[in-house]
Amino acid sequence: MKTKNGLLCLAGWTALLCAPAFATVTVSMTPSHASPQPLGTSITWTATGTDTASGPLTFQFNVTPPGGSLTMVKDFNVGTLSGGTWTAQPFVWVPTLSEGIYKIEVVVKDFATASTTSKTFSFTVTPLVSTSTPVVTATANPLVALFSSLGCAKGSKMRVSFHAQGSTAATLTNYVPCRSTSMNFEIAGMYQSTVYTMFAETLTNGKITKGTSVNFTTGALPTNINFPSFKIETAPVSSTDTAENMLLINTTQLGGQPLYPNIATNLAGKIMWYYLGSNNHGTTITRPLANSSMLTIQYGPSWNTVTSNQQLLRQIDLAGNIIKETNTGVVQQELRALGAVDGGPCNVFSSPPLPGAACLDTFSHDAIQYTIGTTQYTAVLCDIEKIFPAGTQGDTSGYPVDIRGIMIVVLDSNWQAVWYWDSFDPDGGGNGYPLLPVSRVAALNEECAVNEQGCEGIQLLGTGVAPLARDWLHSNSIYYWGTDTTGGTSGAFVWSSRDQDWVMKVDYGNGTGTKNLLWTMGVCSNSFTFQNIYNDPWPWYSGQHEVAMENNGAGPLTIFDDGNTRVSTGASKQCMNGVGGTPYSRGMALSVDETNMTVTPVLSQNLGSYSPANGSAQMLSNGNFFFLSGVAFLNINTDVSYSIEIFPTPGTDTGTTVYNIQGPEAYRGWRMANLYAPPTT
Repeated sequence: MKTKNGLLCLAGWTALLCAPAFATVTVSMTPSHASPQPLGTSITWTATGTDTASGPLTFQFNVTPPGGSLTMVKDFNVGTLSGGTWTAQPFVWVPTLSEGIYKIEVVVKDFATASTTSKTFSFTVTPLVSTSTPVVTATANPLVALFSSLGCAKGSKMRVSFHAQGSTAATLTNYVPCRSTSMNFEIAGMYQSTVYTMFAETLTNGKITKGTSVNFTTGALPTNINFPSFKIETAPVSSTDTAENMLLINTTQLGGQPLYPNIATNLAGKIMWYYLGSNNHGTTITRPLANSSMLTIQYGPSWNTVTSNQQLLRQIDLAGNIIKETNTGVVQQELRALGAVDGGPCNVFSSPPLPGAACLDTFSHDAIQYTIGTTQYTAVLCDIEKIFPAGTQGDTSGYPVDIRGIMIVVLDSNWQAVWYWDSFDPDGGGNGYPLLPVSRVAALNEECAVNEQGCEGIQLLGTGVAPLARDWLHSNSIYYWGTDTTGGTSGAFVWSSRDQDWVMKVDYGNGTGTKNLLWTMGVCSNSFTFQNIYNDPWPWYSGQHEVAMENNGAGPLTIFDDGNTRVSTGASKQCMNGVGGTPYSRGMALSVDETNMTVTPVLSQNLGSYSPANGSAQMLSNGNFFFLSGVAFLNINTDVSYSIEIFPTPGTDTGTTVYNIQGPEAYRGWRMANLYAPPTT
């Protein structure tokens, strides 16, 4: 940063952003409901600010719970300007933890001048319960309730047991440490219009004490939301994993607004939970979490003036309330502060952008949470674009070429960027890593136009640039391998590149690694040898989705093999032709030997349909495998998904289908015991 003629300039971009230094910023904020309010009340805070500079002003909202520490809830995002006043995007706050005095802080900042100010407001939240009889109240989601019990003795733990009347099958929430204030639990995973009995269980010195039972009747599914239907293709049998009897699917539709919300069902397809995301656009649930919440990537306004597609990363609770939110705009600023030359904004370059111009355009496909020591981290995949000289990757337009790569961005417990990996920029600079040079084009020469399905968010295309961007990597899943030490330090990321037909491993080293690519795995890779013991004509996966090292590497690598390159009869752009024939996708499990650098098939099952995009893979608790064939062609107007469980046959790489249900088109799915016990992968 430098000062010149009274201007504070942000250098290092193709265009300089300059604004008057030492601007004065003011802020005010009001709640939709006056203090005090009972737990579970939805309170919308409206914040406004003024700026003697031109802005824009950005607003951050932080919450300090009673007896707790300040936590960022909604990070800096741009407001709207009218009549000289900036108004923040609404901050909707729903306190559900405990009663007491909360502190709500708004921070307003002009990033061009670095001018900032803040105000803090106190807000009293009152308890819902006052006697030994618990209180259960409805939430905005008719299938989710808020259970409130009196506090319990420090050192003990409490959870809630609930079951439908007439059923003995109970669901248990997670244990929560006791406190003197009321204990509150979101109860989710219930059928519509059904009476449930629920009670608290307190664990003290190994002994469980049952509290008073209360009843609650869930509401009906709302009629203004479309819900999908399901069709059983293969009913459960004795070898089906009925312990993990909930199916959670992310129903994001390709190419536009979704037809349906994200949903959880039982194995018969009966709905038990749903979530409809922001702005009636598709919401990608990237992971259900063990703390009764979910990570999502959503549409929404950010600093980006071109698109709202995939601009928000949100953690939500089971009622759909926002626990934490960040956006691409503030992450771009944080990456710049870390020295990430390819991770800044997209709207600061000359037109046309010159070779070397690069930016982060969207959050992409996947995010995960993991804990190192006592600190929780979140890693998110981001799409980045970079302009390369004419002729790169064989482009014949005569113009500079827009190539789409990725960043892995790690956020700390307060969702501030602390580490990144850039597919274009190894430690010493240059165009790609030795194992992944930019000259290695996508397997089927995939390209992207503006607003094309699967390529949303492209921002550097335009006059003077090759008309189509190169969809070089198209990453779609990331896995944190905490016990891995092959890079010399613990912790690695394994990620999937659909368009390269490769899975790759990065030396993360829990934030201190080399950032080297440790290996690439897939067709034509020099890292691994495939032990083709079953004489498969195309043993490797292609166009794959959701890669994970099961049981933190103790189990196999599971993968949904879409099969795009395999079923293509044309030549791959790399080194192998497809085998053609009847197209089908596969569910795969592979044993990975990093000592001898071999891959051996455990399962390579034809799933009976072809899903050219989307998909999931998961090993279940009983050793079976679950696969979601996410966008299978049914007829001329309809794509569907198939959620399939395979019982492996010993001594072969095939198995028997022991469960299959047809549902709506979906991006990803999981089998789980309930919403409080998500898969570890």
